[in-house]
Amino acid sequence: MYLCVFRRKLLMPKIIRITTVPLSLKLLLAGQMHFLKKKSWDVIMVSADGREVESIKKSEKVRYEIIPFTRKITPFQDLLCIWKLFQLFKKEQPDIVHTHTPKAGLLGMIAANLAGVPIRIHTLAGIPAMAANGRKKGLLEQAEKWTYSNATHIWPNSQGLKDFVLEQKLCEASKLQVIGKGSSNGVDLEKYNRSALKENHLVAATMRILPGEDEYLILTVGRLVKDKGIEELVEAFLGSKIVQHSKLILLGAFEQELNPLNPETIQTIQDHPKIVQIDWSDHVAHYMALADVLVHPSHREGFPNVLLEAGAMQLPVICSNIIGNIDLISQQKTGLIFPVKNVEVLREALEFAFVKRDHMIQLADNLYQEVVRHYDRKFLQQAIFSKYQELLSPPKTNE
Repeated sequence: MYLCVFRRKLLMPKIIRITTVPLSLKLLLAGQMHFLKKKSWDVIMVSADGREVESIKKSEKVRYEIIPFTRKITPFQDLLCIWKLFQLFKKEQPDIVHTHTPKAGLLGMIAANLAGVPIRIHTLAGIPAMAANGRKKGLLEQAEKWTYSNATHIWPNSQGLKDFVLEQKLCEASKLQVIGKGSSNGVDLEKYNRSALKENHLVAATMRILPGEDEYLILTVGRLVKDKGIEELVEAFLGSKIVQHSKLILLGAFEQELNPLNPETIQTIQDHPKIVQIDWSDHVAHYMALADVLVHPSHREGFPNVLLEAGAMQLPVICSNIIGNIDLISQQKTGLIFPVKNVEVLREALEFAFVKRDHMIQLADNLYQEVVRHYDRKFLQQAIFSKYQELLSPPKTNE
C-alpha cells in the first residue's frame, strides 16, 4: 500500500511555496512555480494579499492561496496564520512546503511541522537580527532558531550566510546546504540583456531621470529604508567632489512603517535637485542601461539579486562589505567594496568610479563573465528541481 501511494506521489508531487508578501513571489522567485508546473507538479503559491497577486497568478499559472501575514511582530495575528496554514496543509497534504522571507519561514515551518509535512524547506536570504540591537536582536535570533528547528532543510542562498549560521550556532550543519553557487533564483539573462531593451521603456526611464548633458548617473535599486544604507549613500554623494557633475537615482519606495529613514534624509531626497527618487518600475534593466554605476550600500543581505542584475547588464558596481555582497563581488576584480556604513570610504569610491571609468568598465566585464558562468536563472531553477527530486526519492537500502 505504501509503495503504491509513494509511486502515485512521484507522478505528481505537490509543493506549496510561501512568502510573506506577494512582491517576493513576483521579484525573488519569478518563474519557479511555472517551471515546476511544466514538470507536471501540483504547485500552490501562498502569501498575504496584495496588488501583485493577480499578475503573479497570470504569469505563474498555478493556484494561489491568501494567508493574512504581517511583516511586523503581531503575536495574535501570527497565531491565526499558523492555524490557517495548518488547515491548508492538512487539506492539501503536500509532499514539500518551501518557505522564503523571515515571517513566512517562521510561521510556515511551525505549521508544516505540526501538520506532519515530510519535507520542510526554508530558503535563508538574509537574517534581520544582523542589523538589530538590544532586546529586538535577541527576539529575532530566537525566531530564526524556531524556523530552523521546525524545518528539515535550510538552504542559505550564499556561502557567507551558511558560515554565519554555523558560527552563531543557530542551526545544525546537517540541515544546511547552498544550492549551486548561491542565489535564490539566479538572474534572467534574457530580460537583463542590453540587446533585449525596448526603446519606449528607455525613453520613459530617461524622462523620469531627466539627465543633464554628460551627467554621471549613480543608481541604487531597492526599498528606501535604513538597513539598505540609503542614509550613508545620500551623505556620501552630497559630500563628494562629483555632486555637481552627477545625479543620484533612488529606484525604490519609502517604507516608513518598518526601519524608517530619518526625516532629514527624506527631506533631502525630496528637495535636492541632484537626487531623483522613483517609487518603482518593472523595467529595472532599462534604468541600469542608462546608469554609469550601481551602488548597493546595504547593511545586511543574503545574496542580492540587484548585483546579479547589474552584472548581467554589464553595469559597474560599488557595494558594502557584507555577507552576500562579498559572495559575488571581489575588490578591484569584479567591483569596488567599502566598509559597511563608512560614509568617507563610500564617497572616495564614488569619486574613484567617476574618474576611472575605463577601469570600472573592465570590472563590470569581469562580473558579467562570472554571472553568465554561474548564475543563469535556468541553471538555478533546474538545480532546485533536481534537489526536490532527490529529497522525494526513497532512501537506498543495502540488501
